[in-house]
Amino acid sequence: MEHKEYKSINKSVRKKDSMQLLLGKPVYTDDVSPKDALIVKILRSPHANAIVEEINTDIAKKVPGVVAVYTWEDVPKTRFAIAGQTFPEPSPYDRLILDRHVRFAGDAVAIVAAETEKAAVKAMNLIKVKYQVLEAVLDFRTAKDNPVLVHPEDDWFPPCEVGGDPKRNMVASADETHGDVEGILSECDIVLERTYHTKAYNQAMMEPFTAYAEFDRYGRLHLISSTQIVFHTRRILSRALGIPKSKIRVEKPRIGGGFGAKQTAVCDVYPAFVAMKTGRPAQIIYTREESQIAGSPRHEMEITVRMGAMNDGTIRVMDLYTLSNTGAYGEHGPTTVGLSGHKAIPLYTGSLEAFRFHYDVVYTNHQAAGAYRGYGATQGIFAVESIVNELAEKIGMDASVIRDRNMLKEGMVMPAYYNEIANSCALDRCMEHCRQLFNWEERSKVRDMGNGKVRTAGVAMAMQGSCISNIDVGSATLKLSEDGTYNLIIGAADMGTGCDTILAQMAAELMDCDVDDIAVFGADTDVSPYDSGSYASSTTYITGQAVVKACNELKKNICAIASEMLGCAEEEVEFAGTCVRHPGTGQTVSLTDIAYKAQVGNTIAAESTATHSSPVSPPPYMVGMVEIELDKLTGEVKVLDYTAVVDCGIPINPALARIQTEGGIVQGIGHTLMENVTYDGRGKPMESSFMQYKLPTRLDVGNLTVEFEHTYEPTGPFGAKSIGEIVINTPAPAIAHAIRRATGVWHRTLPITPENIAMSVSED
Repeated sequence: MEHKEYKSINKSVRKKDSMQLLLGKPVYTDDVSPKDALIVKILRSPHANAIVEEINTDIAKKVPGVVAVYTWEDVPKTRFAIAGQTFPEPSPYDRLILDRHVRFAGDAVAIVAAETEKAAVKAMNLIKVKYQVLEAVLDFRTAKDNPVLVHPEDDWFPPCEVGGDPKRNMVASADETHGDVEGILSECDIVLERTYHTKAYNQAMMEPFTAYAEFDRYGRLHLISSTQIVFHTRRILSRALGIPKSKIRVEKPRIGGGFGAKQTAVCDVYPAFVAMKTGRPAQIIYTREESQIAGSPRHEMEITVRMGAMNDGTIRVMDLYTLSNTGAYGEHGPTTVGLSGHKAIPLYTGSLEAFRFHYDVVYTNHQAAGAYRGYGATQGIFAVESIVNELAEKIGMDASVIRDRNMLKEGMVMPAYYNEIANSCALDRCMEHCRQLFNWEERSKVRDMGNGKVRTAGVAMAMQGSCISNIDVGSATLKLSEDGTYNLIIGAADMGTGCDTILAQMAAELMDCDVDDIAVFGADTDVSPYDSGSYASSTTYITGQAVVKACNELKKNICAIASEMLGCAEEEVEFAGTCVRHPGTGQTVSLTDIAYKAQVGNTIAAESTATHSSPVSPPPYMVGMVEIELDKLTGEVKVLDYTAVVDCGIPINPALARIQTEGGIVQGIGHTLMENVTYDGRGKPMESSFMQYKLPTRLDVGNLTVEFEHTYEPTGPFGAKSIGEIVINTPAPAIAHAIRRATGVWHRTLPITPENIAMSVSED
């Protein structure tokens, strides 16, 4: 099926929630949760590694308004993981709600529940704790086989075997080889080996982590949370609290941004535990400081790449080793690291004859890492794209042309991407389109602007995925209402991405109605059909196909009801949008009449639930080009223009796809030039607020130009692939390339700050 003109698909439809958000209506967790809840606060460890020897809560409990104070002695002793992943989780069960052994500066020591925030904060300050301070593992390069163990406990449990060993501070490890890596390296004219380092960036979403918990009139735990993963959160709470899943309901209202942080159940267990112990509603809202020091940031990674190439620019072999810092707990550690190789090496399938990808994921006494948009691909692509740019500079070849020579093209088998076939790939067209749009030939030249300022440009390309193949599940229920409109019920979480709108567009296209005739509800574990959740760029691709299936099934059911009304065989009628028609007689029966008939003496459901999973994960692709102006005296870099061309298949909603792309580019610019995560000598994070943790504003990102190259992905709904994560991956290598061209220096550690640039000296 080729791309055609649609009524609702590939149209920039206004987001369904846009007016509610613009008018400031109550839509977020704190807006919709009742206001009589207990306020929950967490006392946090000042030490990176310590044992709680004594804890005295007597004075704290006497503060007026304090209802309860809980310590490690009060909580269940079953270890669990808070990573939102399909069971059995690859992440180890290595957490307790409160542990006597605290493993990072910010780890939870005690839970306070009070009538007011003032009382809770006062009580926190009155809790007396005596710590046995232990030596901490603060450098992830020394963590493997370090005599200091982050997790010395005996009840550490891996649900999946991923090469972890807590007695070696290891969460995961693996080694994969394709072809004769060493043999081909020995034949190459040029062998480059470089090491690149990316930091543990914070998602910095506007709405911090927050959750509300109560026990409802049936004695079931009801959680309202700003989460991307309602079904996974239910399972996490069940294990942590020892409550059957059937006794737990999790729902999410609007989400004020997630970017992957809310694929981890960072705060949900605390109000749930308080509600269970007190029988009263409880709510927690992290402060910005808590979100920064006890959240779920990107995994810090150090990536070493050996690459063999010929003098004509042909890249023949790649050997990539990733060392990943999961921090104090292992959530998402075993899975993020895989993308650092599997979503970077395949970009050069066009010429690669062999590759090796090996990795270690280690524990340290830093804040635990988690999921962040790009999920390991961002780190790997920075390394691979940078070394390709280094090769281009070394042999004097245009960096866009060297990619033309080596890149993946449509129809190729990708050995480094699970041997999937690139059925839809416009990477070559993206590069040519971007070159023309950006005017690469002129703007990539190094131009002296006077006053020590230089202008030039850099380039990078990227790929991602559209789901976790053979694992992610999406479902949708579509119901016909009496007035001929529809209810679409989903388990995927719209976190500002617009998935409610996009899925409604698909339903409207298939049911031949207006998007406004599709009311969308989600996500709620009591109501929604099962969905893995909104992560891995899977919603449009996976849940979208579930919507397609549900629509087609519902049309059959509607026709079956109508055929009974018309007294004919089901195969004699056809669905016609507002009615069902009998082509032979010209008779019609309206949708509203069919809906009412469905409620009287009927045995055919006027609704359908469908589920979808995919054995493949077709990558979207992107090319990014950036023009900068660099001040050699101060090291300041101004991004003047960022031009991107993306292949996401057929964009369901081009306006939303463009906004996704622009947002990802801005985040990537922030990671490259200003966002930093540093620790003091005792392991305390130094960027605990937005005063220290610098985020890009609109003034920092210059002009953004986004266009699309359409392909048709045969396994996707209406030919669509994903868009959410691919868009964050090109800024770092492209900007680093531009800085090298302006200064003669390669910066291989992010962020590249003005100080780094001003104090660096030119390399050969």
